[in-house]
Amino acid sequence: MLSRSDFIFTIGYDGPMAVVDGQAKKTYGALSTRELAEKGLFRAAYSSAVFSQKPGEIEIVAEFYNKAAGTSYTASSPLDRLFGVFPVDVKRALIL
Repeated sequence: MLSRSDFIFTIGYDGPMAVVDGQAKKTYGALSTRELAEKGLFRAAYSSAVFSQKPGEIEIVAEFYNKAAGTSYTASSPLDRLFGVFPVDVKRALIL
């Protein structure tokens, strides 16, 4: 399984390997879900919430996203489709 920071900053997949944005990982990898959302890094924040598997974190992302975008998503909305984040069982990462 990927580390939290690798999962958060995965930008795609090359076969059985996750391709990770190394610069973003280095800069923002230690931030919490809330901190990522506060900085406007909504995809990374949602990825962090998915990785943690805590429903309260998804609500945090929806709240900050709604404020920024003027939308009304909830934790039960299809945010995985909005941000393109789905849990995938990958064991290796390629850091770019």
